[in-house]
Amino acid sequence: MSATDTHPADEPLVLVDRPLDGVVRFTLNRPAKRNALSIALRDELSDHLEAVADDETARVVVITGAGDTFSAGFDLAEFDRVLDDPAFGERLWASSDRYHHRVATFPLPTVAAVNGPAIAGGFDLAVLCDVRVLATTARFAHPEYTFAQVVYGPLREIVGGGVARELALTGRTVDADEARRLGFTTTVVPPRELGSAALGVAAMIAQAPRAQLLAHKAKILRMAGMGGESPTLEL
Repeated sequence: MSATDTHPADEPLVLVDRPLDGVVRFTLNRPAKRNALSIALRDELSDHLEAVADDETARVVVITGAGDTFSAGFDLAEFDRVLDDPAFGERLWASSDRYHHRVATFPLPTVAAVNGPAIAGGFDLAVLCDVRVLATTARFAHPEYTFAQVVYGPLREIVGGGVARELALTGRTVDADEARRLGFTTTVVPPRELGSAALGVAAMIAQAPRAQLLAHKAKILRMAGMGGESPTLEL
């Protein structure tokens, strides 16, 4: 966490609950920082994903954000340290690579319950999930296109090359309605209905046996060309 982070030291950065049989929900829990993806948060989420991947009772994961933001992306305050602290930079990129790989190649289906803005790395997190359920307050953008590479491949796989190129090269904002028109989601609901809508989708997925879901997801990843531990900047 950055020096200015006010998150209580004894409070998890990722809340975990099991609202339905076979469904594990992760809630990014850094609302004061708009759920910015710090090293600590990324590592905590990666740890949880690894644990759930080996949990025979789990069949689907839901990821959402605390407060009114899904995620504002990577914690830019941490990038300010990189030039002066090479060791910290190595830690930052190792955390990033591990996190992206864990989300992108998670062996079970994942549902993003996008409760508000999903910006930069938050956009990527929604893209890396298999299914997205959006609140009407959701919006997406890649403002980092002016100073950093955008995670492009998974976005292209969902919306096609033409749309993905435009979004990656312009950084423009897409609201929930346009996201639905672009094929980024099929479900947009009022914020108060998001939790139940996302769990409804998760419950439908969880009706299938775990072995069948593992087979489905393996095929999805294979067809999408998502294999190996691709570094962040190669996605």
